[in-house]
Amino acid sequence: MIELQMQEMTCRSCTEHIRQALEKVAGVRSASVSYPQGVAAVAPAGQISVEALVAAVTALGYRAQVIAGPGNSAGLVGQALDGPGVAARQAGGEHPLHIAVIGSGGAAMAAAQKAVERGARVTLIERGIIGGTCVNVGCVPSKIMIRAAHVAHLRRESPFDAGLPAMTPIVLRDRLLAQQQGRVDELRHAKYEGILQRTPAISVLHGTARFQDGHTLSVELAEGGERIVTFDRCLVATGASPAVPPIPGLKDTAYWTSNEALVSDSIPKRLAVIGSSVVALELAQAFARLGSKVSILARHTLFFREDPAIGEALTAALRMEGIEVLEHTQASRVSHADGEFVLSTNHGELRVDQLLVATGRTPNTQGMNLQDAGVKLDERGGIQIDQGMRTSAADIYAAGDCTDQPQFVYVAAAAGSRAAINMTGGEATLNLDAMPAVVFTDPQVATVGYNEVQAYEAGLETDSRTLSLGNVPRALVNFDTRGFIKLVAEAGSGRLLGVQAVSAEAGELIQTAAIAIRARMTVQELADQLFPYLTMVEGLKLCAQTFFKDVTQLSCCAG
Repeated sequence: MIELQMQEMTCRSCTEHIRQALEKVAGVRSASVSYPQGVAAVAPAGQISVEALVAAVTALGYRAQVIAGPGNSAGLVGQALDGPGVAARQAGGEHPLHIAVIGSGGAAMAAAQKAVERGARVTLIERGIIGGTCVNVGCVPSKIMIRAAHVAHLRRESPFDAGLPAMTPIVLRDRLLAQQQGRVDELRHAKYEGILQRTPAISVLHGTARFQDGHTLSVELAEGGERIVTFDRCLVATGASPAVPPIPGLKDTAYWTSNEALVSDSIPKRLAVIGSSVVALELAQAFARLGSKVSILARHTLFFREDPAIGEALTAALRMEGIEVLEHTQASRVSHADGEFVLSTNHGELRVDQLLVATGRTPNTQGMNLQDAGVKLDERGGIQIDQGMRTSAADIYAAGDCTDQPQFVYVAAAAGSRAAINMTGGEATLNLDAMPAVVFTDPQVATVGYNEVQAYEAGLETDSRTLSLGNVPRALVNFDTRGFIKLVAEAGSGRLLGVQAVSAEAGELIQTAAIAIRARMTVQELADQLFPYLTMVEGLKLCAQTFFKDVTQLSCCAG
């Protein structure tokens, strides 16, 4: 038996990482690791290189000393990984940089993986379920529900009902929910839990982190007790939670946020939705298509911060489906009695069976003692960061929905990856000038770059064109011409500045627009590109052509 004294273990999960690494060394029959004693015991099946055992442990970011076994001469070592990891060595030392990551969502996972690639050792701290918002209560379950609702809608009615008679679908919500959550569990394990288990250099602590100072965290463990974690760098990636407006009476009712709505085991007959943006409209339409009579309460108009044409087009589409859109409507009081919600509004009383509140998301930064670590917050409670994801405190970085960045998981992941590069000695920035955004309503809403108002505020003079979808062959053959495509160009140069689209599959065309903006293409150059015929993305070419010609007079595929 060979015994090694272990150092730098931070939690019980470290023992499993070390055990697996030791058992991969040639000549090892089995290994066991005691966290309380800090000792690893190795049972040989043949000749074992002690140096190989020590190297296996060192490669994970720990330190080991042989205390019993042949030779007993390996001694205390602390060698960092070679290659990219050289950037992550502590200044003036030889041990791997230790990075604490608070959270386990898109930003946290991207940062942890990139930091490990660059030779750092990571302690990841999660107070709830691994995976964060996107896979558990956000992107994944919502898009599954939206897709199921879309299928239900097509069975109920479509432009082809004359030749394909419609039928009213039977919605078995319990089975849809089981299918949805099964895929959520599958993706969480494959993309989060499984990766963490297979990455020995990442240790996971389940608990709530609180800063003691700029280099120390106190973690209240979920299993009980406390763990002190000292770090060289720290990334805060704690995400955001549904915001709840201060409507009198609301907190005394069993209202839904998106979290509860997505896992509801029934479809309410009457549903009110407070909100006028992404989550509110996506879920409002999904519930309507699954059988609810839906009323949307919008304080202003739908998507009032975007180009007005977007809100107008989506309002018309929702109303065509029988969804009640109440513009300039606010609830002044909410109560619940006799099995129904009663909403008092400036336009009268509304009674429904369930209420969904979807008025944005609030950064999860409360209770972390960020102020004592020197981290500044904005008026929303979001962490203020620069383009390198640095906070106002040295050695503390932040990324994702807990910051002042746009709340999209792909932004969070990109920010987390770049933060890790910077925490390990690199210099990376995140440019959001051509950030695409998609709303998964039907028709979809997709935007990138400037709209006309934003361009004006940036001091740019614009020239814009809007193409109705009646001019897009793909939309015509789909018998669905709802919406438009709009290009915003710089006056004079014709450089593409922004694109707004409301159409079926708008999310599939917007990345092409983003690439065109990033490449600083002009609308003439866009118009001259080859686009496959009978695709929605061809609408970008057709809209670009409207700057120079009347596209209604073009033959099919005209270049």
